[in-house]
Amino acid sequence: MASKTTTHPVLGPRALNRATLERQLLLRRADRSDMPARAAVAHLLGLQAQNVKPPYFQLAARLDGFVPEDLSRLMAAREVARLVTMRSTIHTHTADDCLTLRPLVQAARDRELRSFRSGLTGVDLARLAAVGRELVEERPLPLKELRAALADEWPEADPAALTVAARCLLPLVQTTPRGLWGQSGQVTVTTAERWFGRPAEPVPTPDGTVARYLAAFGPASVKDMQTWSGLTRLREAFERLRPRLRTFQDANGVELFDLPDVPRPDEDTPAPPRFLPEFDNLLLSHADRSRVIPPVYKGRASRGNIAYRTLLVDGFLAGIWQLTESRDGGAATLTVQLFDPLTRAQRAEVAEEGERLLTTLSSATSYDLRFGDFAP
Repeated sequence: MASKTTTHPVLGPRALNRATLERQLLLRRADRSDMPARAAVAHLLGLQAQNVKPPYFQLAARLDGFVPEDLSRLMAAREVARLVTMRSTIHTHTADDCLTLRPLVQAARDRELRSFRSGLTGVDLARLAAVGRELVEERPLPLKELRAALADEWPEADPAALTVAARCLLPLVQTTPRGLWGQSGQVTVTTAERWFGRPAEPVPTPDGTVARYLAAFGPASVKDMQTWSGLTRLREAFERLRPRLRTFQDANGVELFDLPDVPRPDEDTPAPPRFLPEFDNLLLSHADRSRVIPPVYKGRASRGNIAYRTLLVDGFLAGIWQLTESRDGGAATLTVQLFDPLTRAQRAEVAEEGERLLTTLSSATSYDLRFGDFAP
């Protein structure tokens, strides 16, 4: 008797685009009175925060009525913080996620350590973790001081490797004023446990995070979530959850999973322009990025290790942008470089969204928006 072949509904790039934009609060901004900044940070499983300003730009693109102080106050109150989690990159997370997601991705940080073993010859990693924890919990330390103190303990080791190892072994939070809007400060670290005044949670199973990932980035494949998290071997978690999930496939036949009762808007749903910062997780959290980046534009969101600030038009990557402010802060210029020409209506929508960006995230009193062609 021939076995039956199971077929799943197919979701093409536009259908995946609209579903993911809706989950990412980019198809329609959420009202900050219904979803405050803290709830948005939690829903999105953190905000990519390699630099100080991107988390503010991410929320401005997603929350109606957002002002930078919404996030800055949370950081000052230690309700959110910056630390290394997914893909070995700095994210802004809620306190709860700092203490749960970091243990979940610790296996990836342990794997990362192997790249630095040559600089750690003779170093007992358990002792390094203990010494590092004692140093940063006595008082928050600038990275330069932490590196010097570790080098004193292990003078034969590579100081840079020692510092990276401490970052891998310990959940090091960047303390304020670093990360506060309109303020500056060197990177100073302590442990998440000391910063929040409570212990980290035991390493959780990934099942709950799978569901949260799908709520924020789905529909998605196992490989997509592995790309987002930096973890491997997540197939077992998806299989445990399969009876509670819906399944689809993309245009290439890859199996996709999704929660049963979440929005999947029609692929023709209008998608307004959005200005996103460098390293926005929308562009980094899937193995197949064609749901946001048209194949013809592959590689244009970055150049080497430099990531550009990106513009979405009709839901897809359409250009990059820069914001420059005069030395006295009185004037700001938003320069948009388009990959291909836009219609007159699209340019008007981009200009309107650009003005919104300028009035929300710049204190300048005069603004200028300029269009130009992309120069590779």
